[in-house]
Amino acid sequence: MCGICGELRFDKRQPEAATLKKMSAQMARRGPDAEGLFQDGPLAFGHRRLSIIDLSEHSRQPMLDEQLHLAMVFNGTIYNYKELRAELIELGYDFFSQGDSEVILKAYHAWGEHCVERFYGMFAFAIWNTRDHKLFLARDRFGIKPLYYTLDGASLRFASTLQALLASGGVDTSIDPVALHHHLTLHAVVPAPRTLLNGVKKLPPASHMTFKASGEVKLSPYWSLDATRPTTVLSEHDWLDATRHVLTKVVDRHRLAGDVPVGVLLSGGLDSSLIVGLLADHVSDLRTFSIGFEDIGGDAEKGDEFIYSDQIVERFNTSHHKYLIPNSEVLRRLPEAVSSMSEPMVSQDNIAFYLLAEKVSKEVKVALAGQGADEVFG
Repeated sequence: MCGICGELRFDKRQPEAATLKKMSAQMARRGPDAEGLFQDGPLAFGHRRLSIIDLSEHSRQPMLDEQLHLAMVFNGTIYNYKELRAELIELGYDFFSQGDSEVILKAYHAWGEHCVERFYGMFAFAIWNTRDHKLFLARDRFGIKPLYYTLDGASLRFASTLQALLASGGVDTSIDPVALHHHLTLHAVVPAPRTLLNGVKKLPPASHMTFKASGEVKLSPYWSLDATRPTTVLSEHDWLDATRHVLTKVVDRHRLAGDVPVGVLLSGGLDSSLIVGLLADHVSDLRTFSIGFEDIGGDAEKGDEFIYSDQIVERFNTSHHKYLIPNSEVLRRLPEAVSSMSEPMVSQDNIAFYLLAEKVSKEVKVALAGQGADEVFG
């Protein structure tokens, strides 16, 4: 997962290291493997690392390329980084690491802000030009990776979580009434750039921002969904083939990107079962994970879906882990789960994901989960 944070001063002052450490401390659970800080004049970066690609110190962050005069903090994964790396080597770039982080740095140097158009993945990153004193922030096409910021005349602060920003102090925490309206009317979603707090914004998906040390800001979108029907008529068989092709390609990208084992959160539903089926032939010891809770009123209301996940486990012979959580534990941990949310979420399965992720993290660092299949296949 990783966590990033930073501060850029516009008032000729330098960021305080203590402030960055407070922000970084709030993201310790996002990145338990390493912590790093970087400072250059008006700019400071903080990073919490979860090592997934290139586990060596060469990919430690904040990442600094002195030859290119660039420094970066990055959260996410670039799934086509190997192809981009090969292309950049042909352009004459030398690499000191084997991961995707350095590929972002080289790509930004080679193609500027247009580099994001070449990335397939989920990402939020910040790049600082130590020579020109320009800061570049970018977020992936669908906003999978979060990036919150607070901006005033004196400084910009940004972080992967709202809690990290609040830890820096001086944030206007009054309620934005327009955002509250969105939250209560649009399925509990507050569209970017707003959040429920007046003093905190989020970088919109498929967008990047450039800041100069003078305070000048430029926000630019780089992609929008082309939601149009194909010009050629496809049969039902053609649609099935195309869907399978896309699913297989996406799952392969996720499977092959990291240098650590990959698991699957298996509910037994359509989406997670599809992922297991696509992975089963390629992963010799596929680890799957399911969670369940106590039944209500005897068998009146089942608290788990093991009847479905067990069938998938048997069919594909996965290495399965089943967790049954007592209701007393759910109620005890609920406040903790709520306090971990950067924005309010009202889905009833949030606590289930929270407790399941806690268990799974002790077994694997990367787990695939199906989200959105109801809408796509409905």
